[in-house]
Amino acid sequence: MVSMVYGVARKTGAADISVNGAEGMEGRTEMRAKRGRLSFRRDAGQSLLETAIFLPILILLVAYAVDFGYFFIVAANLTSSARTAAEYSIQGFVSPAQSALPAAGPIATNTSVAALAVGDLGSLAGSSSTTTVQVCSKSVGVTGNVTNCASYGPSGAAYTPAADPEAPTFLLNRVDVTYTVQPPIPLSFFSFSLLPTMKFHRQVSMRVLD
Repeated sequence: MVSMVYGVARKTGAADISVNGAEGMEGRTEMRAKRGRLSFRRDAGQSLLETAIFLPILILLVAYAVDFGYFFIVAANLTSSARTAAEYSIQGFVSPAQSALPAAGPIATNTSVAALAVGDLGSLAGSSSTTTVQVCSKSVGVTGNVTNCASYGPSGAAYTPAADPEAPTFLLNRVDVTYTVQPPIPLSFFSFSLLPTMKFHRQVSMRVLD
């Protein structure tokens, strides 16, 4: 009887242990799942925060890269424009029909030196309204073996040409081109510009036979 009761008791106890063990395993599994969900949410929130901080910086760097690349394009075009205009000012069309040097300006005259200089900058933003061209040429006049100058476009700094060392046999023609840069991506922060207003200037002097 005792043995039977003891046996029943032992059987009953083993069943209870088995049930309690299963419940414990389920509880630990559920707890691990909750911890995993919490960890996933925490990692996701951290990644979202990192993205929110890094994304504006990345966009700013890309914008700066585009703007600085554009500055190099402006410098190259400006150098070419001044050189071509100075060469044209001393050679003109170089044709039998040419009887005089080309006119210095204005920009509206297609055959003028200033028009050629601005035309070479046609691919730049606002070049027609932000480019100043100063032409010092024999066609403008000569004072004391130094060519006179005329400026076209927005008002800007004036530059004085030098006298040719072999004057009056030779004279120096000079072309100055100044362009106010308008970046393709204007960066500002609460109406405060992150890029300063920049003016690029190039000048070329060439000798002309008087």
